[in-house]
Amino acid sequence: MTEPANLWDDLAAETADLDALLASVTDWDRPTPAIGWSIRDQVSHLAYFDEAAALAIADPARFRAEAAELVELGPRFPDVIAERHRAMPIPELLNWFRLVRTDLLVRFRATDPKKRVPWYGPDMSALSSATARLMETWAHGQDVADALGVTRPPTARLRHVAHLGVRTFGFSFGLRGKPVPDTDVFVELTAPDGDRWTWGDPGATERVHGPALDFCLVVTQRRHRADTALTTTGSVAAEWLTIAQAFAGAPGPGREPVGRRTA
Repeated sequence: MTEPANLWDDLAAETADLDALLASVTDWDRPTPAIGWSIRDQVSHLAYFDEAAALAIADPARFRAEAAELVELGPRFPDVIAERHRAMPIPELLNWFRLVRTDLLVRFRATDPKKRVPWYGPDMSALSSATARLMETWAHGQDVADALGVTRPPTARLRHVAHLGVRTFGFSFGLRGKPVPDTDVFVELTAPDGDRWTWGDPGATERVHGPALDFCLVVTQRRHRADTALTTTGSVAAEWLTIAQAFAGAPGPGREPVGRRTA
């Protein structure tokens, strides 16, 4: 189990890496692999939902009211948020992201990791909320890196993203109106340092194997499974990787296969 202090530190480190990447951006309207989204949209998305996560901790009732209004906009609400902030000057946008992320980190460190906080899907612990913010930071950072043609070295922080990917197995099926399989899937991933990360029963017949980076790219829908080195055994494991979604909201469209590539 992740120690809260380690998670807070990893979220801070992931934030610093993204901030360093953003320092190299000269064209903030450059398209990213997310259809219709530019680099500026990736940053405003993170800032907006960081602010929402902080509100969920500080004032759950107000968060629920604001979240209900946002969800009323329909499955396009992330696009609506992006559209609302496209005229924001870049210095103001960066300052917004940095300030709300700093505030959120302070709130996480001061909050009981087991405290339940609301979100756009089911309520979650503060620890899970921080894990989700790290996943979002890494995933949207991947879109920025892809837009810039930059290869980011994978880190041990991917374990948080992979863990969330495994934990959202049932969510991924239920989100698409599919019955959640009553089947254990054993996941065995090769970490960036060559270590082995595992989840589930090693004796399970349904299995997923491959690089941790590839698994994280698939569960965050930043790569099509066909463009990775992941392998599966069993029909449930294979179907899961076609619909895996580690983030809340409407079912994501995923990415089209483009031929074998890495991040």
